[in-house]
Amino acid sequence: MYIFHIFRSFLPLHNPIGFGAADFLVITLALLLVCFALLYRTRFIASAGRFAERTSWCMLFLAVLPIVLRLLLWPRYPIPTPGVSDDFSYLLLADTLRHFRLANPPHPLHQFFETFFVLQEPTYSSIFPLGQGIMLALGWTLLGHPWAGVALSIGLFAALCYWMLRAWTTPGWALVGGLLAVAQFGPLNQWMNSYWGGAVSGIAGCLVFGSLPRVGQAFSLSWRRDSTLLGLGLALQWLTRPFEFILLAASVLLFRPKLKVLATAMLVILPALALTLCQNRAVTGNWLTLPYMLSRDQYGVPASFTVQSNPTPQRELTQEQQLDFEQQSAVHGEGTDTAARYIQRLAGRLRFLRFFFLPPLYLALPFFLLALREFRYIPVLLAIVIFFGGTNLYPYFYSHYIAAIACLFVLIAVTALDRLSRLRIRGFNTGMDATRLIVFLCSAHFVFWYGIHLVAAEDINDAMTQYETWDAINHGDPEGRIAVNNRLRQTPGKHLVFVRYFPGHTFKEWVHNAADIDGSRVIWARDLGAAENEKLVAHEPGRVLWLLEPDAKPPRLTPYARPSQ
Repeated sequence: MYIFHIFRSFLPLHNPIGFGAADFLVITLALLLVCFALLYRTRFIASAGRFAERTSWCMLFLAVLPIVLRLLLWPRYPIPTPGVSDDFSYLLLADTLRHFRLANPPHPLHQFFETFFVLQEPTYSSIFPLGQGIMLALGWTLLGHPWAGVALSIGLFAALCYWMLRAWTTPGWALVGGLLAVAQFGPLNQWMNSYWGGAVSGIAGCLVFGSLPRVGQAFSLSWRRDSTLLGLGLALQWLTRPFEFILLAASVLLFRPKLKVLATAMLVILPALALTLCQNRAVTGNWLTLPYMLSRDQYGVPASFTVQSNPTPQRELTQEQQLDFEQQSAVHGEGTDTAARYIQRLAGRLRFLRFFFLPPLYLALPFFLLALREFRYIPVLLAIVIFFGGTNLYPYFYSHYIAAIACLFVLIAVTALDRLSRLRIRGFNTGMDATRLIVFLCSAHFVFWYGIHLVAAEDINDAMTQYETWDAINHGDPEGRIAVNNRLRQTPGKHLVFVRYFPGHTFKEWVHNAADIDGSRVIWARDLGAAENEKLVAHEPGRVLWLLEPDAKPPRLTPYARPSQ
């Protein structure tokens, strides 16, 4: 590992020629440009073009690539540790599904387990839809860890980006788009380094927008297959993000599919609708009440749509839940939406487009406007407008809300590059040279940051990553969760951890549990005071008792002292 200290020579005072980091970076990029120019004229490019036409092999390659790249980072960036309430709620959902049920019975002492985004009554259940939980449960069951489901979903999303693009552009550009998807949404991206998703909805979008051009082709002999895939995409979106399903369905209508196509797709969607109804009945006791709707009634969160008033919680909230409710209400704002607030909120969200494009692509994006002369690209732009306009009716915004159109952003990028490559000035194909340069810069951008994470010394890593944009990879143990989990893992027996927050604690929740609380090796419970705690201790005899104070720096885990001791 001492070889990493060679990077200290990036500092002018640590090398004899006085070069700084910027000098070394320019020289490296110049060298890579020369290598790229030499490679371009070789058989390598021709071979890549032939490979791009082999759909199955390309899809397999793109499915495996992001997983391999992420696993290569494992020594320095191990499997992501769940850290936010969304992660824990999705993991509860996955664990529930692994027990072959849609909801869990309420715990008799459920007051100890109150947390964010989890119902305690009438059932102990996650408030989220099934889609992401199904993928986590699948990876958990097949490969022994829920993150395997995350990795598989990213790989499948990258592969399906290529498949979707094959319906829109040439095999070569489709392969470029698949590689852009790996670089943008792969090993360094939030979607691959958390448990609350993005790729599953992205898969749904790929199936939908890859099927629509195919079923629209004249004399299509595979319209039944493609209609089924269209329905599968819509069904997956319904199971993952029901509100955005409405936006995706509206986007489908922009392409004016035939009635027989829509009828076939609807038949595929019906089982997903039935599954949601069953989840509603199992979790809330009502066929038509979604779990998050019941959570809004009980806890006041998630926030209501901006065209609705703020909800009023119907049950007593913990201090942390009250703070969360107040914050979400403040973000929502008083009363209902106005046109001015809607426009202001929408303008503020345009910056999130950066999540979907590597920076060098900004130079090419204006050339997508040239493609709008072809009618088939108009619905692409309108679909993006529908998603941004529709999701703007909710006070919060995260990238996975519009993940279903992530493939459309990839399509826009490769179409823009294609149109730029056709640009000729005074008979010279200068556009092709510009396109090659932009593609190279995209590659250099990803390779640079991936290389920093892969091999750079720790001090260089810390110094450089503060300038990294829109990547989110787990680094170190900033909240102390790994250390606490390791200590519990290394201590024999079953454990009961009472979590005691300091008065100023806010939203970083530590109370999270598996589907079978009493059967878990570690139970996390709220500290309700010595007298109340004794009820849970009596209910869970023989467990090692702990007191966790997560607001200490670092979090303090000590043996729990019972009053009689």
